[in-house]
Amino acid sequence: MSYESLVSSDDKRPVHFMGVAGAGMAALAELFVRRSIAVTGCDSAPTEEVLADLARIGIEISIGHSPTHIEGARALVVTSAVPKDHPELSAAEAAGIPVIRRAEALGAAVSDGKTIGVAGTHGKTTTTVMTTMALDAAGLDPTGIVGGRVANWSGNLSLGGNEYYVVEADEYDRSFLALTPTIAVVTSVEADHLDIYEDIDDINRTFAKFVAPAKAIVLCADDTGANALSLPSSAEIFRYGIDSPDARLIATDVELDATSSTFNVVFDGEMLGKVELKVPGRYNIRNALAAICTGLFLGGDFKKLAAGLATFHGVERRFQTIGEVDDVIIIDDYAHHPTELTATLEAAIEGFPERRIVAAFQPHLYSRTKDFAHDFAVSLALADSIFIADIYPAREKPIKGVTSQMIADEIAGIGAGGQLEWVGPREEVADQLMKHVKPGDLVLTIGAGDITKSSKELLHKLEAAVR
Repeated sequence: MSYESLVSSDDKRPVHFMGVAGAGMAALAELFVRRSIAVTGCDSAPTEEVLADLARIGIEISIGHSPTHIEGARALVVTSAVPKDHPELSAAEAAGIPVIRRAEALGAAVSDGKTIGVAGTHGKTTTTVMTTMALDAAGLDPTGIVGGRVANWSGNLSLGGNEYYVVEADEYDRSFLALTPTIAVVTSVEADHLDIYEDIDDINRTFAKFVAPAKAIVLCADDTGANALSLPSSAEIFRYGIDSPDARLIATDVELDATSSTFNVVFDGEMLGKVELKVPGRYNIRNALAAICTGLFLGGDFKKLAAGLATFHGVERRFQTIGEVDDVIIIDDYAHHPTELTATLEAAIEGFPERRIVAAFQPHLYSRTKDFAHDFAVSLALADSIFIADIYPAREKPIKGVTSQMIADEIAGIGAGGQLEWVGPREEVADQLMKHVKPGDLVLTIGAGDITKSSKELLHKLEAAVR
């Protein structure tokens, strides 16, 4: 099936999205609808928020999966995680209906404009949203497509024009190679997805392929992996950072607190001015610098770019405050790699120096737990008290001998840092926390699985306890 046929509004048959409530799929489905392309979708476990987001634009979701869902469709869009023998895929193939990976469908949807592809082991979701908002404030009217729900967008899509597309570029299964970026942003490069990649060298080579077509490449100079990528000689290179004096764009005079951060920006030796963010953490300063680099390359005015960043209030599940009851603050975060976990806990320590940090962590994937059990333990040791939920399997089947207890054992072996309090089922996390937390605590629920439910469950239990 040609890309033109997939995104044509002349064909009245629907494009069917399997797993439409997923973060990346929901944004793409909405983009299709906004372009007058008929869409149907199904999902096994959509959240109420995503159901409401999609219903608002006319997409009704069928709960569960069935071969009948693809009847009359022009194409079936799936993620890389869907097994090739899935009944819906088999039915589509038998009926001659094209099966298209989400990555290729995204590439087709943005092929009529200039793509700003934001990649990286960490930080790409927030950086994509920040860049979209900064470019919009500078009058460039971008369309933003992101893998995290943004409350102000009522979903994962910010619809603008079709000249600039700011796209979260996912390295899983090498999906980002389906994009041809005009500007390639790389926030970080580390070992991850080792079920897909052979080793870090394979990861580096693949990131180098991603940036190769770009006219401009924006790299975090503070990140060893990003800074060491093999780069094409034809591109203009923008390195940014806080700790790297050889970067072109540098944050100076950094000030951090529990809910915000401020810094001055120096570009090629010239002071541009001050940026004020309504989110904490050094990692968010770096994300903002990437957005500024992109805007400057496109001719955006610095003051307007900074004004756009000042309106950024975060992405859901990225250091998101869930509530405060009886002087216990609950924050939920999506961190699922050791470096992300460290950044989240450091932001909590910097922002709330007087509070006891209680971390409830849920490992994501058996393969990632096996590969990084020790590194997770080192990161978690930054917290004062540690709770570990059972592994969230996502797309994976169990690996013999791999459990959350591996991380717990590593914590015991470190012999320093935080106190391990409990290991067990995710469903019991809130009850276990209730036995432990006290006024003055900061509780973090951390992970890419359903640990987010525990944050709200704890909030409701604390509210009930003080009534």
